[in-house]
Amino acid sequence: MTHTSRRARGAFVAAVVAAFVATPVLVAGCSAGQTTQPTTSATPGGAPAGSKNLSIGMVLAPTSLDFTKADGAAIPQALLGNVYEGLVKLDQDGKVVPALARSWQVSPDRTTYTFALQENVKFSTGAAFTADDVKFSIDRVKTDWTTSLAKAMGVVQDVTVVNPTTVQVVLSRPSNDWLFRMAATRLGAMFSRTGVSDLANSPVGTGPYTVQSYKQGDTLTLTRNPDYWGTPPYFEKVELKYVADTSAINNAMLSGGLDVLSIVQPDALPRFADTKTFQTIEGTTNGEVVLSFNNQKGPFADKLIRQAARSAINHRDLVDRCWGGKGTLIGSMVPPTDPWYEDLTGIAPYDVAAAKSLLEQAKTPNPAIRLRLPTAPYAISCGQVVKSQLEQVGFKVTMDQMDFPSWLTTVLKNSDYDASIVAHVEPRDLRTVYGNPDYYIHYKNPALTEALAAADTGDDPTQIAKMKSAARLISEDAASDWLFLLPNLMVAKTGITGLPKNAVSESFDLSGLARS
Repeated sequence: MTHTSRRARGAFVAAVVAAFVATPVLVAGCSAGQTTQPTTSATPGGAPAGSKNLSIGMVLAPTSLDFTKADGAAIPQALLGNVYEGLVKLDQDGKVVPALARSWQVSPDRTTYTFALQENVKFSTGAAFTADDVKFSIDRVKTDWTTSLAKAMGVVQDVTVVNPTTVQVVLSRPSNDWLFRMAATRLGAMFSRTGVSDLANSPVGTGPYTVQSYKQGDTLTLTRNPDYWGTPPYFEKVELKYVADTSAINNAMLSGGLDVLSIVQPDALPRFADTKTFQTIEGTTNGEVVLSFNNQKGPFADKLIRQAARSAINHRDLVDRCWGGKGTLIGSMVPPTDPWYEDLTGIAPYDVAAAKSLLEQAKTPNPAIRLRLPTAPYAISCGQVVKSQLEQVGFKVTMDQMDFPSWLTTVLKNSDYDASIVAHVEPRDLRTVYGNPDYYIHYKNPALTEALAAADTGDDPTQIAKMKSAARLISEDAASDWLFLLPNLMVAKTGITGLPKNAVSESFDLSGLARS
């Protein structure tokens, strides 16, 4: 099949990702970032109408600018689609569309992709972007990347440079997931062969913006790339201002110090009700807020105790109490924007008597658990409700709070926890989170492995059927509990246009934004 080029506005993955996040995301699928108070903050006096400068309020700041080494959503949220581009990307409907590849063809056996590249594309250093850079970038994921996401590139068997504007990628087997990952995640980012010496401080990409400066934990300043190959973005300078305190960032927006508030908690929405001054954007995300269980050790290694915890959670009450009723109940690790979504909330309905009975069957009527939470607003707010509901059926809960770097080490890396709450915001991350027994949840099920493999290699109907089966398997096995799906809630000044309604990739694409 052949795909022709059309430029689409990218999606915004991370309002809720960076602020409310964590894995593979919000952590690596978690939105990781730091939560220290910035040394400066947004000040009153935002840009006037027609200004080519834009100020966006963020919550969780990148710990570096190298997303090849660190899991977390904060870095690709800022850089992917803006500084770095891929061969393909997602449009707002979740469809794979051209980017640095103007078209591509897929072989009949679905293992060989031949990409025709855009011409006259340059990196911000002035170096030409060619097929050699594509091969370099894809090969480098397998050799130099250290994030958990890098495993998805293992299906690539060979990359061949046909000529400077044509590259061929051969997979070891058909994979529905591979091209999607190339479009929706940082895996598809193209790097310069001569521009990777200091990615943590000096990113080099082909995108519409370049990094002017980064004051860690405070402000990332992007400036328009004067040699950009595509349509130039409207804004000449964009400042991403990181303010960890939600009250402070709301006040900065209200006082005029920000043009866009990339995330807003539901209970703060009434503060922005003045429609002459503010507009509210409300859509959906890929951000499943997961009550993670350590399936390898501790109380939750017992399926009965996991099932008891699921039955103990009154999800509708929880969303109403901790997230202003704005979350969507899903029942497994699939958002409604995926083609294999099913409402699986009926698998584990709220039932206090059933929860107590399951604990009795497990011969552990009062299991003691440690609930370890990152200091993200959704986790802290919902953690209090989860603790209370679990304790009502007999659990004894000790709740710890830790900053994101500590959470990444303690929970994600060392698995030193019984339960946690984190928003996994990467698209289609069921495979990442539950298909890898070494991941922090440590879930292992041969039936799931089989279903995921069949879904990845099969045709479209097979993929949908097998992914539905996979979602049902993890729900019935209580691999985790899925508290709700985060909404995409943003506030902006009324003159800002082009803000995406849905967050469907890792990127907060700035290229389509403008000011009327």
